[in-house]
Amino acid sequence: MSTLVNIHHALSNTAWLFFLILGLWGLFRAIRGQSVNANYLGAAFIGQLIFVAQAVMGGILWLGGGSAQIARPEIHLLYGVFALIFLPFIYVSVLRGDDTNRAQWVLAFTTLFLFGIALRSITTSI
Repeated sequence: MSTLVNIHHALSNTAWLFFLILGLWGLFRAIRGQSVNANYLGAAFIGQLIFVAQAVMGGILWLGGGSAQIARPEIHLLYGVFALIFLPFIYVSVLRGDDTNRAQWVLAFTTLFLFGIALRSITTSI
C-alpha cells in the first residue's frame, strides 16, 4: 500500500506541474491570437488522463483505509471529484466545440484553475 501512496503522491506532483505548463502554453497561444488546435486539446486530454489515474489510485487507497492518514479526507475527495469533471464540463457545456481564440482563453484559464485545484488538493492531504 505504501508503494501506491508514493505513486499517488508523485502523480499529484505531475498533475500540478503539467497543468501549470498547459495553462501557460494556453495563455501564450491566446495572447498571440491563436485558436484552439488539436495539439492543445490532446495535451488537455492527457492532463485529464492524469486526473483519472489519480482518481483510480485514490479510490483504491480510500477503499483500503488510506483516508485515515488524511487530515480532511472529505475535502480532498471533493477536490478530486471536481478536478475530474471540470475540464470536460467546460469543454462540453461552455465551449460546445468552439475553437476560436475565445475558446483558447477559456481553456487557458481553465487549466490554470485546475493547476490551483491540484495544488489545493495536495495541501488538504497533508
